Amino acid sequence: MIDWSTRGFLHTGEPITAREFAAARHSLFDGSFTWPVMVVKRSALDHNIATLAAFTRAHGIAFAPHGKTTMAPAIFRAQLDAGAWGITAATPGQALVYRRLGVPRVLLANEIVDRAALRLLAGEVERGLEFLCYADSVEGVRILSESAGAVPFRVLVELGHAGGRTGCRGLAELLAVADAVRTSPGVELAGVACYEGTRSGPDEVRQILRELRAAAEAVAPHVVPDVSPEGSPVAAGRLVVSAGGSAWFDLVAEELAPLARSREEGGLDALVLLRSGAYVTHDDGFYREVTPYNRIEGRLLPALEAWAQVLSVPEPGLALLGMGKRDVPYDIDLPTVRTVNGETAGWLEEARVVKVQDQHTYLRFPPGEERIRPGDLVSFGLSHPCTAFDKWRIIPVVDDDYVVIDVIKTYF
Repeated sequence: MIDWSTRGFLHTGEPITAREFAAARHSLFDGSFTWPVMVVKRSALDHNIATLAAFTRAHGIAFAPHGKTTMAPAIFRAQLDAGAWGITAATPGQALVYRRLGVPRVLLANEIVDRAALRLLAGEVERGLEFLCYADSVEGVRILSESAGAVPFRVLVELGHAGGRTGCRGLAELLAVADAVRTSPGVELAGVACYEGTRSGPDEVRQILRELRAAAEAVAPHVVPDVSPEGSPVAAGRLVVSAGGSAWFDLVAEELAPLARSREEGGLDALVLLRSGAYVTHDDGFYREVTPYNRIEGRLLPALEAWAQVLSVPEPGLALLGMGKRDVPYDIDLPTVRTVNGETAGWLEEARVVKVQDQHTYLRFPPGEERIRPGDLVSFGLSHPCTAFDKWRIIPVVDDDYVVIDVIKTYF
């Protein structure tokens, strides 16, 4: 519902549904909104979803986009409708939210040692949720084993690297954890996984992906081929091999796609799962610089945009806008200026956001008469979608003319 409490919206009447609001086809600029507000551009969102769906199909791999980026069921539905195998979660809480939102398959790409959450997830698995989770220690396997219900947890043993995040440090440790999964009740070995995004440069990325291939080949003979009791909707198991953020998915496909081939063709008949998440809205900063589409044919489009109003121009070349840390991401790159009052100009290329405080953005620009005045509306591109969506409960979706055609709700 949209009402007086919905941030960014100027709706003072009786509460209305998001569908009713979208049906009215408000303009972003017709007085229905107050500033700042973040919007999603539909054409860019649809383009990005279609682009990664086509990429995974072309490489013969499956896709479980990371839902932590958006926590938005409308976007999940679009990704699943485009062919995604399921949705990736980072926490048990996210996985349980996904289940309430009707996601049929969940990959929890993290270790899970929360026994209370595991008991709830065990119940969902018994009711048909196809669920994969990680382990990187014998102790973690024991916790999974003791928390399982009638249907075993399917486990991917995670490979890490020195100085990185979670994951076994080396093949020997991974095989020891895999053996613990194989010999413990309540858990069954599904395959292996890694996150290559904490490696620096293509050579290091290829190295961990090749280590993951070796791990997949080593555990393949021990993967349980059928984990579902008779009559259960849980799918029969295949060797699962998973990797992939939004910066190196081209190398993930290049190195791991051969594992999806049949054994007659030299593969392992594996389900290779890519997990990219930030691609869905891309950005105007970090991901713009690191996207694989700087190396391969194709492109992603920035789909997030923030609009804020100039509050003050207290000195030449400095504008203060009513937009702050509660409104836009600032953890990797600061917002970048796109337009003033919907118009572009050459001098905007030199305009820079230099600081973001709780409620203010400091914008430096080349001094000049009436270039920016109090009351002007400035649009910004954003960097790091994962820390943009979590700032907004309700987000307008606009067409290329800034007519609101949909509304997205997030569940952070």
